[in-house]
Amino acid sequence: MDHITALVELLSEDRVSTNETTLRNHGKDESHHTEALPYVVVFPKSKEEVSEINKLASQYEVPVIPFGLGSSLEAHVIPYQGGITVDFSLMNQIIEIRENDFLVKVQPGITRTQLNKALKQYGLFFPVDPGADATIGGMIATNASGTTSVRYGVMSDQVRNLEVVLADGTIIQTGSLAVKSSSGYHLNSLFVGSEGTLGLFTEITLQVYGIPEFTTAARAVFPTVSQAVDAVVKILQAGIPIARCELVDSYSMKQVNQHSKTNYLEAPTLFIEFHGNEAGLAQDVEFTQEIVYDIGCQEVIFENDSKAAYQLWEARHHLAYAFIHGASGKKLLVTDVCLPISELAGAINNARKTLDEFGLVGGIVGHVGDGNFHVLLMVDKNDPKEMELTETFTEHLVNYAISRGGTCTGEHGVGMGKKKYQRLEHGAAYDVMITIKKALDPKCILNPDKIIDKY
Repeated sequence: MDHITALVELLSEDRVSTNETTLRNHGKDESHHTEALPYVVVFPKSKEEVSEINKLASQYEVPVIPFGLGSSLEAHVIPYQGGITVDFSLMNQIIEIRENDFLVKVQPGITRTQLNKALKQYGLFFPVDPGADATIGGMIATNASGTTSVRYGVMSDQVRNLEVVLADGTIIQTGSLAVKSSSGYHLNSLFVGSEGTLGLFTEITLQVYGIPEFTTAARAVFPTVSQAVDAVVKILQAGIPIARCELVDSYSMKQVNQHSKTNYLEAPTLFIEFHGNEAGLAQDVEFTQEIVYDIGCQEVIFENDSKAAYQLWEARHHLAYAFIHGASGKKLLVTDVCLPISELAGAINNARKTLDEFGLVGGIVGHVGDGNFHVLLMVDKNDPKEMELTETFTEHLVNYAISRGGTCTGEHGVGMGKKKYQRLEHGAAYDVMITIKKALDPKCILNPDKIIDKY
């Protein structure tokens, strides 16, 4: 009996697929990386089924690759060694909402939009917003963050407990329902960001928050990127509790206007959002205005109307599509580095200078409140010279970030795309990661070749 026959016996034929279209849909993500097909795609409904899948994979020594929606950007879900892709779309339920504890238990296949729709009736919301409507399991696998991380933190800050199926089928709990613990190793942090290389998530307990009484959005325009970043530093130093803070460079603002039919000034711009009560927000808005004008802000517009605020953030979230639609025939490549905030302006200016020197087309955006920025590049995958320049540019960004105390990825994760920088960034600590991987996955069946080379 081969592993596919065994999987059919376990799950029934309708939840095991070798259909070519299904395989192709699970052999790619949203990145520019080369596609590759799994041997089979399975659709479990319970932790017990996931456990049995891993036991079979271990027995036959076949790779197992977890799959959410395929919205990742570094080839995390692409099965370059073939194997079994485990699609969690049928495990997308809310298990429990504990409103008095500000906790929710969910299955990994639920998306953040589905989760927030259910939480709204309790006056709660889940804040992590990477832009894409990714699954919660996928967001934890890559330790995703996004526009709200300056206020609420990243995925690792929200996880209270994980139910994880290990390579041999063992099911473990990594935390508890308690707000804090000094008991044992911190396994939550180990598995968050592990990209399916250490285990598969089957149940997730998250911290959630009360929906703010009032929100206000603002758009502040500056002559230079350095002034915009300086404004963010001053706002944070003043203790103003901004909930979102995004930098969009002048080239990107041009793309925003063309795609969203807006008429914003085409200069370095901060998109800012404030959460709080009415009296507190009024003070925050007044103080923010004083700070940004002192630094040379050309224009600051506050949007109290929910429709106008939505349009503002919609324009930011749709920026990737604005670039795609503005460069027909090219593929979007998104870089992702993070630095100390004091190094951010220099890094962004260096990125723009290098872009122009290389003759590459791209814009720069960033979650400047936490030092994370992205270059949105439009590249022709069929042009070897352009792809070589793009690779050189990406390496330059990463080397610059790491040399100044930063990281090769602030939120997209490692996958295949950033694997080659792990030794450079982590040094001897990378050997510790390899030791952990070998201890938990001795046969290297869990998402092999991601983060760590197959052994």
